[in-house]
Amino acid sequence: MYNPIAHRFLRQLLDKADWSQDADQQFILRLTAIFQHLFSLYERIYGSREDWQEELKNLVDQLHQKYEDRPGVLKKSDNDREANPDWFITENIAGMMLYVDRFNGDLNGVTAKLDYFESLHINLLHLMPIFKSPAKKNDGGYAVSDYRKVDPKFGSNKDLRSLAVKLRKRKMLLMLDLVINHTSDEHEWAQKAKKGDKAYQDYYYLFEDRTIPELFERSLPEVFPENAPGNFTWSEEMNKWVMTVFNQYQWDLNYTNPKVLTEMICILLDVANMGVDIFRLDAVAFLWKKMGTNSQNLPEAHILLKIMKAATQIVAPGTAFLAEAIVAPQEIMHYFGQSQTWSDECDLAYNATLMALMWDAICTRNARVLRNSIGHLPHKPVGTTWINYLRCHDDIGLGYDNSDIELAGYTPGMHRKFIVDFLTGNFEGSFARGLPFMSNPETGDARISGSMASLAGLEKALEEKDKEAIELSIRRILMMHGVVIAFGGIPMIYYGDELATLNDYSFINDPQKQDDNRWVHRPVIDWKRAERRKRKNTPEYRIFKALASMLRIRRELPVMKDVNNIHLPDTSNEHVFVFTRPSGGPGPLLVVANLTGEQQFVETSVLFQTGLDTQFTYDLLSGEAVRIEPKGIALSAYAILWLTDTKNDE
Repeated sequence: MYNPIAHRFLRQLLDKADWSQDADQQFILRLTAIFQHLFSLYERIYGSREDWQEELKNLVDQLHQKYEDRPGVLKKSDNDREANPDWFITENIAGMMLYVDRFNGDLNGVTAKLDYFESLHINLLHLMPIFKSPAKKNDGGYAVSDYRKVDPKFGSNKDLRSLAVKLRKRKMLLMLDLVINHTSDEHEWAQKAKKGDKAYQDYYYLFEDRTIPELFERSLPEVFPENAPGNFTWSEEMNKWVMTVFNQYQWDLNYTNPKVLTEMICILLDVANMGVDIFRLDAVAFLWKKMGTNSQNLPEAHILLKIMKAATQIVAPGTAFLAEAIVAPQEIMHYFGQSQTWSDECDLAYNATLMALMWDAICTRNARVLRNSIGHLPHKPVGTTWINYLRCHDDIGLGYDNSDIELAGYTPGMHRKFIVDFLTGNFEGSFARGLPFMSNPETGDARISGSMASLAGLEKALEEKDKEAIELSIRRILMMHGVVIAFGGIPMIYYGDELATLNDYSFINDPQKQDDNRWVHRPVIDWKRAERRKRKNTPEYRIFKALASMLRIRRELPVMKDVNNIHLPDTSNEHVFVFTRPSGGPGPLLVVANLTGEQQFVETSVLFQTGLDTQFTYDLLSGEAVRIEPKGIALSAYAILWLTDTKNDE
């Protein structure tokens, strides 16, 4: 709707701005198209301040400067992506997330492995935090001390730009983390605050005594109850309490101060101008703090993201946002924004629900909770998509809804305890070798650390030299990947999983890591061992080859494009997970996964529901026709089938 106040403000701004007469027409067009939306958002969150219009003017001035700084090749990419706004929603993209130093030393080491990624059919690289952070108190890079400088241990800004150029030439994409909720206490802003600079003290939440912190603590949960209890830390330098929701050395930014938002948008755009395609926005659920709430998922946090998105659409519209919001399934939908088509907030989000539920299904050997939860998720807005994964740098949380657990016939508390016990090897018959993470003795809650291969049973099987168990663990790994690769969204492989990498227990001997057992699944890649991927019949060979084949086949299937085309056919066998993708290609695709180590059957009626021709049922993964028996299709232990019919392939 037309807003005359916003229109007049923009006209006055352009009349007075030094740059307006010489501004690029493309910038003016985008600014004009988006400004009313930006103005409205900014007024909603900062309109009670006397200086809010001056701060908004300053933001627009900064946006123009960042646009002027943007390289021509990236401006051309922006134009191309504006003509194809769903460029990231395609069957052609598959990603890998990795730690640069632990993968292959530094940024040049990653560049040297581009052929390796292509052999796996990976064309999106998510590099874990690479910007400068303290040598010790760094939270794996998520305590940033300089947002604009690559940490010397990874290389230089020049190396980053060089990698981005080489990726672009290969039509590959680059994703980087942007830690927007907090800085390191060694960041320049924090250092100035410690020295008494009031302007920079206003960048953080600081309090003279415990009065207000204690009021906050009444409703704030603890993120790391074991090694960072509470949400405030005493600063000897300032004689003040600092809000530190994560670790004591990570100071939460105070976005009630609009200068903080402008600073972060400028940082985002400076890094985008280095050639970044997608930003993983870290801890977005925590951006706004309000007493009496848990300070997560608040409406103001969404307004901040919308402002960041609007600013980026003006300067660098070819840049996408990934929301790192590991929250309840229904809550995650809000991070796609409120627009019904395209996103006014984040374009992508982690499908943490699918990840956790796949592990639930492996432990229970049934799809009851999995089907309930997936079936209750609302459709995303058109123009948004998921990142689907099984493992990442973080732990496995069990945050799916209690109602879905109850509907499956389980008691939520007891069920979650069973999952934790199973995945940590504390349940009779378990094959898993995970570690409990952040156990809370008061609530009984815990999360799980561990590598894909160790959680799926390969570590235990190799130790026991049990050939049958080794075979089952490999099948388990491939079945789980076959589900997430075929599910709607971008599949993301965690580095090392393609090589069947086991838990790395060396962190126990490192004083900087031993209190965080997530390092057990953050391995240093042994490239000599990685050569085993070329030796037939090794776990490395079988898993690498199968994942590469799945990702290659996915690229050839238009039905894999995410257009909310996931449906769950009815099946009477709870030990089988079945979903169909009925549109987007020459014909439907039916994915069938056996969640057990025993033979199962999927009844013929499922094929009829999907619309497949039962006389020409064909498995794309094996390349073979599928025999239909009187009971239906027989599934061997942990089988994964991508079914279509040959009529649709002709």
